[in-house]
Amino acid sequence: MLRGKVLSFGEILLRVCPDMSQDWISQGNLPFYIGGAELNVATALALWDIPSSYVSAMPKNAICEEIAQHLQQKGVDMEGMFWKGDRIGIYYLPKGKDVKNAGVVYDRANSSFSELKPSDFDWDLVFNDVCWLHFSAICPAVNAEIAQLCLVAVQEAKARGIFVSLDLNYRSKLWKYGKDPLEIMPEIAAYCDLIMGNIWAAQRMLGTSLQPNFQETKATYPTEELLEQSLQTSKEIRNRFPRCRYVANTFRFDYEQAGIKYFTSLYTEQDGLLVSNEYLSENIVDKVGSGDCFMAGLIYGLYHEHDASYTLEFATVAAYDKLFISSDATVSTVSDIKKRLKK
Repeated sequence: MLRGKVLSFGEILLRVCPDMSQDWISQGNLPFYIGGAELNVATALALWDIPSSYVSAMPKNAICEEIAQHLQQKGVDMEGMFWKGDRIGIYYLPKGKDVKNAGVVYDRANSSFSELKPSDFDWDLVFNDVCWLHFSAICPAVNAEIAQLCLVAVQEAKARGIFVSLDLNYRSKLWKYGKDPLEIMPEIAAYCDLIMGNIWAAQRMLGTSLQPNFQETKATYPTEELLEQSLQTSKEIRNRFPRCRYVANTFRFDYEQAGIKYFTSLYTEQDGLLVSNEYLSENIVDKVGSGDCFMAGLIYGLYHEHDASYTLEFATVAAYDKLFISSDATVSTVSDIKKRLKK
């Protein structure tokens, strides 16, 4: 088993969720959740008894201090928080929608996180007792300074022998500072040990090849063909980025009449392409955070040195389970997930 903390780095956000099927304005009903891709991972790991710390930035005020206290009570180490700037990031997502949906509205300009610079960090202090660094491609999408900060962070992590994981979250509405992901992400990915995403995000952000018949994310693709593409994408990533030891892909398709289908894959040089069981459901509760929970499950399994097959299935069940939880981060314990695994 690894020793040390898993450090998650990213922007802490408020997700505001109007229910567009109701008159939410007149009712004054506007639910919100504390989240952010990396924080969702950190929260899950803390719940699963893995030493979990989180680095972000928030303004110094009573609201943000209560948020930090809330997260500390959940077991997340918040000692690395930067207290600076004037505002926390917000995004609006109608109930039931996905963050990749056109309906998402971002309100993150000039947030405390967006103003961080590499010179703000004492890397020896940041990485003290840290064995794993996790972040997502949402970070370098914020602005050029944060992209540079991510590059420096992974370089400093690798110089200290720290395992690095990257989630290839692609958010087209965030890449607005004149750079294409292909100009930024490959250089960062070169320092990563675990890269997770899907075949479409990998093409968009790392330039991997994609068969012409997979140009859109449709639910009608044969599973066998998707897995062949997953194998091709995974091999390309391993060949282009020799430091990368694990490549994971998720497949989640929404069927208008029949609900949702979910399965995943994990590629390693030793095991080849491992494929999870397939999970189906007619109804789900919340799409947000499922991918983050999958990443947390991978980290959990690898941290405890479980074999790759068990790690993949644990992560997949955790992610599928998250689809039935109304919040950004999972509330299911390891015991809850293992019960689903047995079924």
